[in-house]
Amino acid sequence: MNTTKLLAAPALALGALSLAAAPAAAHEADMWSSQATLNTLNDSGTTGEVMVDVHGTEATVTMNVSGAAETFMDGPFPHAQHIHIAAQGTCPGPVADTDGDGVVNTTEGHPFYGMIGTSLTIEGDTGPDSGLAVERFPGGSAYSYERTLELDAATAESLRSGSAVVVVHGVDPARMPAAAAEKMSDLDPSLPAAATLPAACGTLTASQMGAMPEGGADTGAVQQAGTGAAGLAVAGGGLLAVAASALVARRRAARA
Repeated sequence: MNTTKLLAAPALALGALSLAAAPAAAHEADMWSSQATLNTLNDSGTTGEVMVDVHGTEATVTMNVSGAAETFMDGPFPHAQHIHIAAQGTCPGPVADTDGDGVVNTTEGHPFYGMIGTSLTIEGDTGPDSGLAVERFPGGSAYSYERTLELDAATAESLRSGSAVVVVHGVDPARMPAAAAEKMSDLDPSLPAAATLPAACGTLTASQMGAMPEGGADTGAVQQAGTGAAGLAVAGGGLLAVAASALVARRRAARA
């Protein structure tokens, strides 16, 4: 009897199981969700919630914002909004107001939440160059936003590490100290400071497969319990036990 061939069978079976599991594991590694609660900055009254569902190199961003500045020059107040990256991954507090004008402007907040990684525009480009494309951002006192967009590597990495921050800009001048309300924007001198002032901020907290329903995605296939690493070990152990039983049976038969 060739015991080498017999014992090789479970090893081959385990190899097949590992190969079958690898694509699924890689697929899951490219899917996760991040969430943030947007808290008021600069006494704006703006609050909200953000969900970012990542699928490979794409992300679907869903936002609900309320309490924002309502009108600007007889139209809806435009609210530039971005995913900021590559800094402390936090929102600035009053201590960030280094010039003492009573508000934390975008430049003062930069060391905390970082540079623009993705501009959450409603159409067109979503890169940093669209950071002040006010005509392509949502507007008004309350709005819902949803868009699927491409992620660059730097933004994806900040989302994974938990250092990505969503910032909504635009504060009603009436809620600002008079000295600050009279200033022009630190980002674009053609705009009033109120237009680009951070109004709400929240750090995105990532969770692997966070948006997936309990029990995994419905793929139309029956899912067996224990199909992860532990499940593979159990399956492998079962195959080895079957092989060992077969070996003992053959030896007994040979002795008879």
